[in-house]
Amino acid sequence: MTATEMDVSLVERIRRDMAYEFERAAPPPGFPAFHDISTERHTSAEFHDLEQEHLWPKTWVIAGRLEHIPEPGDFFTFDDLGVPLVVVRGSDLVVFAAGAGPDSGPDRKQSLDRDGAIKSVESAVRVGAGRFVIVSSMGADDPPDDDETFSVYLRAKAAADEAVRAAHIDAIVVRPGRLTDDEATNIVEIAAKVERGQIPRADVAAVLAELIEVADGVNTTIEVVSGTLPIRNAVAQLL
Repeated sequence: MTATEMDVSLVERIRRDMAYEFERAAPPPGFPAFHDISTERHTSAEFHDLEQEHLWPKTWVIAGRLEHIPEPGDFFTFDDLGVPLVVVRGSDLVVFAAGAGPDSGPDRKQSLDRDGAIKSVESAVRVGAGRFVIVSSMGADDPPDDDETFSVYLRAKAAADEAVRAAHIDAIVVRPGRLTDDEATNIVEIAAKVERGQIPRADVAAVLAELIEVADGVNTTIEVVSGTLPIRNAVAQLL
């Protein structure tokens, strides 16, 4: 039999097998019988919780499709498994500015502010991103060891900062003072250590934007509060 004849024979066999699979309405002869699955499994909250705990975290799960993020930097969020994820289309820089929020408890602080940040930097390294910027908090350099929620929050931030600095990626850890919802002032104080103070969230966002723009190849930890220097000048002075 020639190679061509073998190829024709193989194609014909595959076609016969496909036709058989399409036409059969039951398992093939001798196939082991499965037990019936109760319809209650599809609506049971208890069974859902068991799947969330024991099944889905250990297997592949479809989070979305590539066409949902067509351009570099496009992203979407995914929280179906109880762990918040951000799916990003190839980028050379990742910014982690998520937070559990002031009304969340200790468990959420650890799952998002600590574990979420650690998983993010690990993913950034894995996909080949060159830079990582994380929003931390003043006080994370020496967090209290009590069980108060804010102490847990600071320890979560400290653990995340340590993981980021240990990762094989250029990283900037930004530790703002107490965040406010005030209007942006565009004037700040930035240094490795600054006096405790507060800062509008909008000014923190502007500092991040400036760092993204100019601080390529920098590894550092900085603190930032409202101050007297325009953001661009403060960042330039820092670098």
